Amino acid sequence: MSGGAGGEGRYVDNRLLPVMRDAVTTVQMILFQVLRQSLRERQPELDETLHTRLAGAVINNLFGTRPVDEAVSAFAAANRELVEAELRGLADHCAGLRPILTDALRMQTICDNQEGIHSMPSLLMARALGLLEEARELPLPSTFMLQVRTLAVAHGLIEPMAPEDPPAADPPA
Repeated sequence: MSGGAGGEGRYVDNRLLPVMRDAVTTVQMILFQVLRQSLRERQPELDETLHTRLAGAVINNLFGTRPVDEAVSAFAAANRELVEAELRGLADHCAGLRPILTDALRMQTICDNQEGIHSMPSLLMARALGLLEEARELPLPSTFMLQVRTLAVAHGLIEPMAPEDPPAADPPA
């Protein structure tokens, strides 16, 4: 982090923002997988398409994301009560993800702030839903990205990093 003009404020290195945003998106993908599976188990009578759309609508709502596809927006609007009910149950249905969701929402807010976007409502909503672990310390960006990578590997979204080969030893003289 570096100071702004005259040392006022603190800013995240612009090169770091896209990488942090990718990590936040990865957390959203993990949440999507977990939530969709939870919906399948809790509401097996619903169509798979509904599980997928509902999980997406909940995540869009939580992270303040506007869908590009108008059909997704229409689904969320037509099923507002269902989306809100799932949001209210998120802390219970996805309890194991609360720490990384806390970090992802905070990192998103930091990135947004650097770009002049006001996304504090997402944090406030997460707090109201019982998702935000307020006492949790904000990790350094590198720690956050490593935690996300580890979780993404565990959820099968990415391959584990191959261990580096040790440097070849010099032959004896």
